[in-house]
Amino acid sequence: MAKLAKLHRSQNNRMIAGVMGGIAEYVGWSPLWVRLLFVVISSLSAAVPGILIYIILWIIMPNATNQSYE
Repeated sequence: MAKLAKLHRSQNNRMIAGVMGGIAEYVGWSPLWVRLLFVVISSLSAAVPGILIYIILWIIMPNATNQSYE
């Protein structure tokens, strides 16, 4: 599995924008577990909705290129 050198949105593990896939590739985890963890944390958090965090990450995180991978 290719690992991102810096935090970027994934090219390979996209469902919507590649945010969770990019985080998974950066930390070396399975994208499934990162997505499940995000859903659980978002469900338990009443203060900040998970969709808002996802949209902010979508805007902030750059798209990965072939040079982004180690």
